[in-house]
Amino acid sequence: MWLKPEEVLLKNALKLWVTQKSSCYFILQRRRGHGEGGGRLTGRLVGALDAVLDSNARVAPFRILLQVPGSQVYSPIACGATLEEINQHWDWLEQNLLHTLSVFDNKDDIASFVKGKVKALIAEETSSRLAEQEEEPEKFREALVKFEARFNFPEAEKLVTYYSCCCWKGRVPRQGWLYLSINHLCFYSFFLGKELKLVIPWVDIQKLERTSNVFLTDTIRVTMQNKERDFSMFLNLDEVFKIMEQLADVTLRRLLDNEGFDLDPGLQEPSQITKRDLEARAQNEFFRAFFRLPRREKLHAVLDCSLWTPFSRCHTAGQMFTSDSYICFASKEPGCCKVILPLREVVSIEKVEDTSLLPNPVIVSIRSKVAFQFIELRGRDSLLESLLARLKQVHAGHPVRYDTTRDEDLTSPVFHSTSMCGDHRFGGHEMVSPQNSEEREKERSPRLHPEALVAGFRQSGSQSPDSRLSREQIKISLWNDHFVEYGRTVCMFRTEKIRKLVAMGIPESLRGRLWLLFSDAVTDLAAHPGYYGNLVEESMGKCCLVTEEIERDLHRSLPEHPAFQNETGIAALRRVLTAYAHRNPKIGYCQSMNILTSVLLLYAKEEEAFWLLVAVCERMLPDYFNHRVIGAQVDQSVFEELIKEQLPELAEHMHDLSALASVSLSWFLTLFLSIMPLESAVNVVDCFFYDGIKAIFQLGLAVLEANAEDLCGSKDDGQALMVLSRFLDHIKNEDSPGPSVGSHHAFFSDDQEPCPVTDIADLIRDSYEKFGDQSVAQIEHMRCRHRIRVLQGHEDTTKQNVLRVVIPEVSVLPEDLEELYDLFKREHMMSCYWEQPRPMAPRHDPSRPYAEQYRIDARQFARLFQLVSPWTCGAHTEILAERTFRLLDENMDHLIEFKAFVSCLDIMYNGEMNEKIKLLYRLHIPPALTENDRDSQSPLKNPLLSTSRPLVFGKSNGDTIDYQKQLKQMIKDLAKEKDKTEKELPKMSQREFIQFCKTLYSMFHKDPEENDLYQAIATVTTLLLQIGEVGQQGSSSGSCSQEGGEELQASAPSPEQDSVFADTDTGKSPRESQAFPEEAKGDWTVSLEHILASLLTEQSLVNFFEKPLDIKSKLENAKINQYSLKTCEMSRQSQPELKLSSP
Repeated sequence: MWLKPEEVLLKNALKLWVTQKSSCYFILQRRRGHGEGGGRLTGRLVGALDAVLDSNARVAPFRILLQVPGSQVYSPIACGATLEEINQHWDWLEQNLLHTLSVFDNKDDIASFVKGKVKALIAEETSSRLAEQEEEPEKFREALVKFEARFNFPEAEKLVTYYSCCCWKGRVPRQGWLYLSINHLCFYSFFLGKELKLVIPWVDIQKLERTSNVFLTDTIRVTMQNKERDFSMFLNLDEVFKIMEQLADVTLRRLLDNEGFDLDPGLQEPSQITKRDLEARAQNEFFRAFFRLPRREKLHAVLDCSLWTPFSRCHTAGQMFTSDSYICFASKEPGCCKVILPLREVVSIEKVEDTSLLPNPVIVSIRSKVAFQFIELRGRDSLLESLLARLKQVHAGHPVRYDTTRDEDLTSPVFHSTSMCGDHRFGGHEMVSPQNSEEREKERSPRLHPEALVAGFRQSGSQSPDSRLSREQIKISLWNDHFVEYGRTVCMFRTEKIRKLVAMGIPESLRGRLWLLFSDAVTDLAAHPGYYGNLVEESMGKCCLVTEEIERDLHRSLPEHPAFQNETGIAALRRVLTAYAHRNPKIGYCQSMNILTSVLLLYAKEEEAFWLLVAVCERMLPDYFNHRVIGAQVDQSVFEELIKEQLPELAEHMHDLSALASVSLSWFLTLFLSIMPLESAVNVVDCFFYDGIKAIFQLGLAVLEANAEDLCGSKDDGQALMVLSRFLDHIKNEDSPGPSVGSHHAFFSDDQEPCPVTDIADLIRDSYEKFGDQSVAQIEHMRCRHRIRVLQGHEDTTKQNVLRVVIPEVSVLPEDLEELYDLFKREHMMSCYWEQPRPMAPRHDPSRPYAEQYRIDARQFARLFQLVSPWTCGAHTEILAERTFRLLDENMDHLIEFKAFVSCLDIMYNGEMNEKIKLLYRLHIPPALTENDRDSQSPLKNPLLSTSRPLVFGKSNGDTIDYQKQLKQMIKDLAKEKDKTEKELPKMSQREFIQFCKTLYSMFHKDPEENDLYQAIATVTTLLLQIGEVGQQGSSSGSCSQEGGEELQASAPSPEQDSVFADTDTGKSPRESQAFPEEAKGDWTVSLEHILASLLTEQSLVNFFEKPLDIKSKLENAKINQYSLKTCEMSRQSQPELKLSSP
């Protein structure tokens, strides 16, 4: 165990301790009298002393000391009761600390660093022990308080776990604490007077890997865009890396994979994620993948036990897995034995009396009159109670009737299942659905094809040689023998022997039924009597985009096979694909589903083919058949890693393995059916239904290994792809009883030299022998790691496509535009982190066009506007942001895209003065400015301003400028300019004009030229008021009397207005200051041209709008303050709630 470092003088203890190992900084010592072969007097005395001392006073026989070169003071940092224990500590120090200490120049820094690290390890060990004893230990609460204080996240950011470690900054390690929360990876260090804080969102992590650097052999490297961080010196690096991978995977799937999110309820409650939940989740996913069970299955218990295996005449040690609807068993020795018992097939579960030979036995009986005996089950009573409760629930809606009049011949390979109705036989028991006879007649509708398509094809056209038929009969005989010994139902013992039989190729007469058993589709078939028939009735005849795609592909599905050269096969294929699209609209129909379904229909009845398709799409190939085929891309990435591991020479020659994806992706999507002759490819499908995706991985590696020499000799990617295509097209199945069905996918002509023929059985056997050592756990771990890369790859693609569209249309530099995109996306993500989903701000939807995948609402836009807009107006900024959002939200859906956001910013930063003024003008007329504007103090609600002020202003040098003479000419010039504008903007009323002036006034606040700008805007305001009045008088001359005109000139401003807009003549009577008449309110207007021309008369205003603006400093500041701004806003929102809840 690690010890709190305390200084000791070594010379006083030399007689009691013997040095066994030493290095520059550490010494491993053994106490005399322990582990000595000899019998020296000193050793005997010390050993006797330790033996008689009380256990609390005894000294551990081994210890490790920290020694600083040149110092006589040493510090014990670890002790151990055995040599093995102390050697583990010594190895940890050598691997994690020894090489690191050489970077320090000061010996005091070395001692401080090591002592700090050891203290952190002690704290972590203590918290781990407490966590085992208590669900929320005090240490975790202390860490949570520190986490909240150091990073100031909102309450919704839940801490999952924490670890002591070092973060490397160049060659210097920073000792500190790593905090893993539901949305972020955070690191805090305060070392040698310097504070370091890192906040890395999980969604920004592109790669997590274990690596090594110059100083350390094992490091966790976190890769973001253009940045890497290394973390090391963990007490248990394996555990930390596993938790980090799981958190990154869960968060990315929750936030970036909309399709996976909807299928997994566990992803929808991030606040409930704990370290224990992550471990349970990982175990649950392994359980479902290992036994290939539905996603809805939840693992309840994993227990060590032994199962009686009659074929070996002994009990086989392994583990029992119990879930909602299954009892499963897997032997500890890989491949020895595996059993899947659906609770639908279980008749009874009972315990038997204990004996010395059979401790804690439990008997599970199934419908085919077979019993499974489990022994050595701990907690047997509680296990039995939970299993019986779930068994009762499963059978509640499905009563069982035993058929004792029928005694099925076990030598027959056929087990009975009726595809047209809800009755299914397993052995001698019959399960009866509760449907009435009318529903059964409906299910037996002649529209459904009653048998596998290949059966009719064999009867009509099979003229296979006798040798092939004899080999088929031999296979059937071998399977019959196997059924007798290992069982014939879904509950059969699955061993290495059955794998070998599958690798030889399943007989055609058994193929469809064994596919049902191996995939467990037979359980779904039995559990849903009449379901498929109802789907067919509901879906047929409906026309939509999916049905059009299906119709397009129907005649492209195995067109070379006679079964799909007539309407019978085409109609069955149409019904299955349409019914599945109706069942699962999120998947609907994807290309390659037609090829797979065609093959399923050849060997299984129509309803059976439907449930096989369900099994493949929803659990055997998860996330393959959706909009982005994420699952296939993940497995393609895993396959590339396996190539590097298993075929390094080939990987080295083909520098870019992604070139293989153009061929190998179809291997995974169609299970080799589209690129290999059908009679050979069905053997691959046999292996897939038994071993899952592992069979495709190892067969792909075998194909590459068989062509490695030709591939290494290829000059380019095109030649390499031709080599693979020719090889795959010449894979034959010598055992196939039917005629050969040609493949038309090879890239070669008849005049080329013939390619050697490869037998599919030999290729499959090689794949198992050379590449069959990959376990399900290893594949799932690689999938988890590569899913992060694939999802981030899609994010990069989205980003690049959006930027490619936006860059030509704006003047912002590409690198600045990239940072703006990151800020825009992060703003969207922060709302996903800590806020409840709002209808107007939906989750990230990758199925939308690239530009629409990330959109922000008004609140998110206001925060971004405050961070990056150059037009900051103090308290008025938020109001201006709201108006800008309303202007940009052209389709009125309360959301804006990145392109609109950047286009607006581009005008603010890089636009000409007239473009900036035009934008400001549009922000102060509808729809940006509304009657319900938040600016309650707005002059919109007050009487209009008076324009009866002289158009003569004194200048600083005493000169005066009279604008009266210029006014008429300006109006004439502006009238000519109107014709040149593309689209005339509405004129601005006086109320809108006052808001425009107020915004300008706010923008000038704290500017270095503030006084000159205020003087200039006062001049321009007066000029524009006069222009508006002149236009008003001209428009009302025919309808208004002279008195009315005088009354207009006598109207006075509101006392609430800013002094800039106030009338300078204070000698008027209150009567003269009466409100503006109601009938004249709409007549005062100015246009954009008026405003622009007036602003151009003041050089200080021109300079203000034309001065260059630096967006880079704003972006840097935004990156630093984006989180704190969001946190402050959430704190303000929570304060009223606290006040309301307080008594």
